[in-house]
Order: sequence, then structure tokens, then C-alpha cells
Amino acid sequence: MLAETICSAVSAAGLGIAAITAYRKRFLTATRIAAYSLVPVGLVMTGVVDWVSGIVFKPSVWIGFALLAAAWLLFMTTRAVERRRGSTRGERKAARAAERGAAVEPAASSPSLTSGAGASVPQAKGTGRKKPQQAAAPGDDFSDIEAILKKHGI
Repeated sequence: MLAETICSAVSAAGLGIAAITAYRKRFLTATRIAAYSLVPVGLVMTGVVDWVSGIVFKPSVWIGFALLAAAWLLFMTTRAVERRRGSTRGERKAARAAERGAAVEPAASSPSLTSGAGASVPQAKGTGRKKPQQAAAPGDDFSDIEAILKKHGI
């Protein structure tokens, strides 16, 4: 009963503001205000206000919302943990195999092209000797291109 009275008062006040706005020759704004003013009365007439007030004032409904929030929190926590470590069985198996060294590729016979100047070539485990990759000089990066251009006389 109180909710219906409040909604009716809000709608009446909104329609009054819309009338004043229309008097000032702002018809588009007045129409928009009138539309917003009719929403509370429409909600009362359709029964939405009774339904919402029935939900808000029942403790069992709030307990249900708390349980839903707890379930969501647990679900999101497990998803975060899955992302931090390989959660699928195949991913865990591959990670264990990589730790044991079973999935190590042999070292490349020639260094591959890298984007960074200080990138190193992967080496096989157990070779015993590790040579640090020296950074290429800036002029060496374009030596092939320069040779092609000189060949064509450019």
C-alpha cells in the first residue's frame, strides 16, 4: 500500500515537471520526462512492485542470494586456480614430461632469426658446454639485403 502511494506521488511529480518543461517550449524534453514519470505507475499496475517487495522483505530470499553469491565465488576461484596451473590431465602430463627432460628438442644446427638482439639459441640439456650467443652488430642484420642491392646495382 505504501509502495503504491509513493510510486503514484513520484509519477504525479514527474508529470508536473513535464508540464512545466512543456510550458518553457522544450517539448522533446517534456515528452521524455512524461515517459519516465509513467514508469512507476506502470510497475504498480502490473504487480512488479508487489513481487519486488515480497522478495526484499523475506529473509529466506536473502539467504538464497547469499548462497548464490557463495557458489559464484567458489566457481570463479576454481577457474582462477585452473588458469594459473595446467588443470587438464593432458597439460599436467606434458608439464611433468617437460620437467623430466623427455620433451627436449635437440639444438638447432644454425641459429634461427630472432626479433631481439640479445636472444640466445636453445641448447640441448646434457651437452656440458654452453656458449653465450653474442649480439649481432646493427650492420650485420642488413648485410644480406645490402649484398642483393649491390648485385642489382642499386
